[in-house]
Amino acid sequence: MDSSRSGRDGRTQRGGEGARSATEPTQRARQRAFCIAALGGEEEDLQELEELLRTAGVAVVGEMIQRREQPHPNTYLGPGKVTEAKAAAKAADANLIACDDELSARQERNLEEALGLPVIDRTTAILDIFASHAHSAEGKLQVELAQLEYNLARMRGLWSHLERLGGGIGTRGPGETQIETDRRLARDRISTLRRRLEHVKGTRAVQRAERERAALPTIALVGYTNAGKSTLLNAMTGAEVGVRDRLFHTLDPTTRELRLSGRPYLLSDTVGFISKLPHQLVDAFAATLEETRRSELLIHVLDASAPEAKAAVMKYSVEQTLEEIGAGEQPRLLVLNKVDLLDHDAREELRLRRPDAVLVSGVSGEGLEQLGEWIERELAHMLRRVELLVPYADGGSLAELHELAGEVTREDTAEGVRVRAMIPERLAARFARFAVAS
Repeated sequence: MDSSRSGRDGRTQRGGEGARSATEPTQRARQRAFCIAALGGEEEDLQELEELLRTAGVAVVGEMIQRREQPHPNTYLGPGKVTEAKAAAKAADANLIACDDELSARQERNLEEALGLPVIDRTTAILDIFASHAHSAEGKLQVELAQLEYNLARMRGLWSHLERLGGGIGTRGPGETQIETDRRLARDRISTLRRRLEHVKGTRAVQRAERERAALPTIALVGYTNAGKSTLLNAMTGAEVGVRDRLFHTLDPTTRELRLSGRPYLLSDTVGFISKLPHQLVDAFAATLEETRRSELLIHVLDASAPEAKAAVMKYSVEQTLEEIGAGEQPRLLVLNKVDLLDHDAREELRLRRPDAVLVSGVSGEGLEQLGEWIERELAHMLRRVELLVPYADGGSLAELHELAGEVTREDTAEGVRVRAMIPERLAARFARFAVAS
């Protein structure tokens, strides 16, 4: 089954018909993309690709889907469907073709020749968004590394005009020479970037060691991009992390102190995930994603306002990515955010359907108290109950106990302050000298 559509009304034409003309406001956009996909499932669509393109500043003027088990090895779409796509893209006044999968260099080259338009794939769109959203030095290094590794295999196409010179004396080889030169320069730059990122990784390790010495339980917010993780971080910690309604707004991890029952925890916001996240990005952001692997608890944030089918895809994509980065076995809580966008009946239905999840709103604050209770319960195994007798002269230890334990039961005696508290297991040895014999 095939389908195509164009224009802003969202209606779909079936049976491989050509797309209708785009509306006038869309025609004036600088980049106008016609989306194509070879999808296997009847429920799959191009909504995510279109959202990626909009985030990258590209107008979507139409789409065409071919239902097939595997993309064509040479042209991605079947030959007949490529011809239909060319006519539909022309009718929609597109000046760019966007593909929903990562194309091989051969597929990309063949499609451009057949369609007569520049072709980008899903990975290119994601890398472009990451490049525009990266602000820190580390983020820029990571994105540049991912772009170089992705483009390295595609450099032959950049010099195809020189390859045509071959065929006579004095004309053989200039294209190949330039290709090899560019590849060598790219490989050298990749090596340099990897060394610099290793240095960044070492710096992160030092920062992590400082946090580990503090022995505070660590929690990471993970989830699909634009699920509201940064808004939730701000609501729970009082932070002022930048928030915008766009994909991949947060690339650099942010860690803030979270207090529950007076006890401190460390809560980190992380880069969002997406379906078919390019492996180049997973590799490049290894140092950043390591924060996720090392957290004692993951809070999987899901958009409660998303349709059920889309929410299932989001959840699966996040779980798949967590497996890929080695965090698949980490304890986690499922949090359904943005419930402020649902009416009462929809919330109750969601509550019945997902009893394993906490319903919250980072905007209104609804459900945050319950989420805090769930976090405390999940991390209770990291705490140890102690009974101590602290001399009055050792006020510093008393202050530290109050800071770490939050709620402390204390009794003044002739020998000192008798304290009962729950403190992180890893810090119990620090106060062992004050322990009261049972």
